[in-house]
Amino acid sequence: MRDPENTTVEVELPDDFDDFWATGLADCASYPLDPVLTEMPTLSTDKVIVYDLRYTSYGGLRIAGWYTIPRDHPAPLPALVTIPGYISEPTIPKEWSELGYAALAVAPRGKLRSNETFNPGYPGLLTHNIVDPNTYGYRGFYLDVVRAVEVLLDRPDVDNGRIGLQGSSQGGGLGISTAALMPDVIRCVAAGAPYLCGIMTAPTLTRSYPYEEINEYLRIHPKDVDRVRETVAYYDGLNFAPKVQAPTLLYVGLEDDVCPPETGFALHRALTCETTLRTYPHCAHHAGLPDVMRVVEDFLAEHLTPGR
Repeated sequence: MRDPENTTVEVELPDDFDDFWATGLADCASYPLDPVLTEMPTLSTDKVIVYDLRYTSYGGLRIAGWYTIPRDHPAPLPALVTIPGYISEPTIPKEWSELGYAALAVAPRGKLRSNETFNPGYPGLLTHNIVDPNTYGYRGFYLDVVRAVEVLLDRPDVDNGRIGLQGSSQGGGLGISTAALMPDVIRCVAAGAPYLCGIMTAPTLTRSYPYEEINEYLRIHPKDVDRVRETVAYYDGLNFAPKVQAPTLLYVGLEDDVCPPETGFALHRALTCETTLRTYPHCAHHAGLPDVMRVVEDFLAEHLTPGR
């Protein structure tokens, strides 16, 4: 009988964890953001203006996104970065702008509009160069979200003191890492079914993708297990968690067969910030959707105060 709330999930913290990510952030800073926004009248509505967004991220790659703002709310606006799931493409976040947010839906490298240079595929991303933390595919992917927040910081229509993060699965995991890398910037995080937490434990608890990619890789390359463990420790949400300062909402399905609930509870224990955990019995990876979105909206509104 599984006991997800009390299962121990262990991750070793690399001695140079902070230096590793400081180096990545410094690499990003060496490239001008060069954001380009193109208004998309055919996608806009009488309530929301939609822009195609392009900016420069880690390694000089151009990254795409959707940026939306409400027509009838005066600036500066609270802002929200929405982060997609593993196989999901970012949708145009018009519904968030209708609630009063400047919203940026980021398409990190490998997503359809950002895959000209980097395209490991799905499955593929989780194990791309997984034996080397410096060239692991997720390094740039994580930093693409950081750079999306930096785009918002440069926007005259955004209140820099009211920037939040929202996403589920991969979006939840990257919400945690981004908040940890930008503790002085992020005001709140809503993270559902958080992926990329307990990365080496999760494949022992599920045979679903994406974690099954690691099982498949190690069946072919069993001698690489220590190198894989060393690499993913730099990317594990449990190592980022103590660095998160923003109030955080976690929501977890207790029958999740993609991101095991054991890892969601482990993340909750690892967070030292103000944290709310909502669990949903009999729910799988959707983690309480669609009902939980009312909870998410209320949480974000509490901390970002749209329409203030």
